[in-house]
Amino acid sequence: MNVGWVYDNFFLRHDTGLSHPEQSERLRAVYLALNSAGFLNRMQPLSFGPADPKVLAWVHEPAYLHLLELACDEGMAFIGDRETCICRESFDVARLAAGGVLAACDAVMDGRSTRAFCAVRPPGHHAESDRAMGYCLINHVAVAAEYLIRRHRLQRVAVVDWDVHHGNGTQRIFEQRNDVLYISIHEDPRWLYPGTGYETESGIGLGEGFTLNVPMPTGSGDDAYRRAFAEKIIPRLHDFAPQFVLLSAGFDAATEERETDINLQPESYAWMTESVCRAADEYAAGRLVSVLEGGYDLHSLQRCITAHIGALLADGL
Repeated sequence: MNVGWVYDNFFLRHDTGLSHPEQSERLRAVYLALNSAGFLNRMQPLSFGPADPKVLAWVHEPAYLHLLELACDEGMAFIGDRETCICRESFDVARLAAGGVLAACDAVMDGRSTRAFCAVRPPGHHAESDRAMGYCLINHVAVAAEYLIRRHRLQRVAVVDWDVHHGNGTQRIFEQRNDVLYISIHEDPRWLYPGTGYETESGIGLGEGFTLNVPMPTGSGDDAYRRAFAEKIIPRLHDFAPQFVLLSAGFDAATEERETDINLQPESYAWMTESVCRAADEYAAGRLVSVLEGGYDLHSLQRCITAHIGALLADGL
């Protein structure tokens, strides 16, 4: 299986401060885990540059992008909320991360890669069109979905988001459209940030039915997730028949993560990956790009990411 790989040491230069959960050490841990497993030798490094601001403006308000760039240039400590920390280089890092995801989409669309994994930061799925929040500055997956529709002329793109937090930004950007299916499985929003992602949030107007939220009760583990995939997520993917699948791949639903109350094991990320890949194989010629979102316990992140990439690399899923 030809799996593309997006990574750059420049991503480490987004400095959030010593006590912040979203640290550059996350990417170092990912790199070390994949190298130790022998996976990096089996993956195809992709070349990429910063995303064009005009492309970012397809999903983000130009005024917001200007404010974000200005806030970084001025050395502000945070934007949107106090937990969304920035430094002088954060806008450039986020642009490069988005550019990496777009390069992965291009590589998959032109057949150089069948699938791809993007080890990028900062994460993106909380970023809305006009605001940063939840550690996220630019919504990489949303930019990629719009890019696939406008640049590659696709008509149906699916986003599957298994980060333990609901991707409010991705949902908000596409909730009035029927060409992007957004599926999110996450911890019950009554107890977890950002407090959105109820089952009743299913889209607006033309987009009604093209948002599927699957909130999971506190304490849910592998068995509950397997039922949710079998009964809700995979059937909806089959109904939609996507031409491309994007994964918002957060790994903070693992049992070792102390800030949340979902109890997945590393093996859970292997079968979830396999399930989504099978849907991509059936409808999208295997076209799938996975983008790192959350996952903050470094040991847990290493184990879960290794299971995920092992499944991406597997043939004959």
